[in-house]
Amino acid sequence: MIRFDFTGKAVLVTGSSRGMGAAVVEAFAKAGATCVVHYFADGEGQNRRDADETAGRCRALGAPVHVLEADVRRLEAVEELIRETVAAAGKLDVLVNNAGILRDKSVRKMTPEDWHAVLQTNLDGVFYCSKLAAEILPDGGRIINTASIDGLFPAHGQANYAAAKAGVIALTKVLAKELAKRRITVNAVAPGVIGTAMIDAIKPEVLAEYVKQIPIGRIGTPADVANAVLFLASEESEYITGQTLPITGGWF
Repeated sequence: MIRFDFTGKAVLVTGSSRGMGAAVVEAFAKAGATCVVHYFADGEGQNRRDADETAGRCRALGAPVHVLEADVRRLEAVEELIRETVAAAGKLDVLVNNAGILRDKSVRKMTPEDWHAVLQTNLDGVFYCSKLAAEILPDGGRIINTASIDGLFPAHGQANYAAAKAGVIALTKVLAKELAKRRITVNAVAPGVIGTAMIDAIKPEVLAEYVKQIPIGRIGTPADVANAVLFLASEESEYITGQTLPITGGWF
């Protein structure tokens, strides 16, 4: 069994105050990495509280942890985030682009604001973070993007989300080719139904129907995603790049 060791590595996971991002950053902490927990400052301060709690769990694992805030929709904010990451952690070896939001509506009901909010966070943010991180990542560094199975098999009411995630998948392929000469690999994970707060809005009877379609017979956990991300960030995955890994329990 491979036990990943990220001792001496610095990892930034965007959108890691809770949910899948928190599971990913905690997995890196357990593997010995210096971790940067990133959050977006909401008006109520809940994201900061969640980020602090996640950082606390990481520190309990013995990992050096830093908590940084940035609006990934803004290039200037991402520039500051990357600068602060290097100042705090000393360098950056692995970037995990996980920050994302949902605003599900049918196209008929979807407003331009709904469309742009999701595209700006879920796609523009990945572009900005990847563009700036690539300038400082060492040769052999890693970028892992959180796409979605909706980027491959779009669902009703998710035109904005599916378009953004399909864009992430395409961007992943392009970046992989452009950064290959520096041995920086760029891959994406495409989770299916994962047990986070994002699925709280799904009616129980609808969720039950989803589960019936999953050959493994259960919804995924954040740890299922985190384990895949750690592999793609590891030295063992050095010959894998430009790929999108579905994490769906056999669904699709």
